[in-house]
Amino acid sequence: MQNNLFATRQTADVDIRILETKVPFLFFDKANTTTAGMSGDSTYANAKGTRAIAFQNPVEGTMTIEAQVVPFKFYALLGNGKIESTGVMAVKEEIKATAAGTISVPTDKGTIIDGSVYIYPVDGWGDEDLAIKGTYADGTFTATIADDIESGKSYAVGYILNKDNVNRVSLGTNYLPKDYFITMSTVEKDENGVLAPFIMTAYKASIQRNLELSHASGGDPTSITLTFDLLDDKQGQFLDLIEDTTTV
Repeated sequence: MQNNLFATRQTADVDIRILETKVPFLFFDKANTTTAGMSGDSTYANAKGTRAIAFQNPVEGTMTIEAQVVPFKFYALLGNGKIESTGVMAVKEEIKATAAGTISVPTDKGTIIDGSVYIYPVDGWGDEDLAIKGTYADGTFTATIADDIESGKSYAVGYILNKDNVNRVSLGTNYLPKDYFITMSTVEKDENGVLAPFIMTAYKASIQRNLELSHASGGDPTSITLTFDLLDDKQGQFLDLIEDTTTV
């Protein structure tokens, strides 16, 4: 065992594995900031009004990952860990009528949800008084009054689409997040400038379901922070700090 003095100034690479199976879930090396911390208070027995004996309460801890460049799987940690291939979204587009009284709505993008197709004049989007009444079936919207749709004229068309070949993470309350085994690996430097690995191992990490996505046209790019609560595993293991000086 060496007793060199070390300091560190580098973010950690994060290895996240499913706790139950230890199957790798995500290796992430693009974080701007990573943290691992713990806290624990004590309860005291007093003698003549002063603290005489301390009893340590269970410790609490968290790990955080803050990043601006992330894979989509990053968000799956907040759900059940799965990425689905279909997703529901609202669509608004301009479509030119090729025949009086009807508009063909493209169906090659996915499945249009029944009852979700609405037609307006281009400059009347969302105005209930200007909505063109009619019915939609098999890719064609047919106006109740044929003269409401003129051939060669464009209209604002809106519908809800169930689209295929997308990536979707569902964050509904019926999806329970998994627990994870997490290793954060960075390096520290000794007084001679030699680098040595410094590793933080969390034996059981449970994601906090907090997410804020801010998209702005100026300023810094969106930053995303994920926070994990640290728990004891079945063996009572909580958090390890490992210094590997075998290469120093």
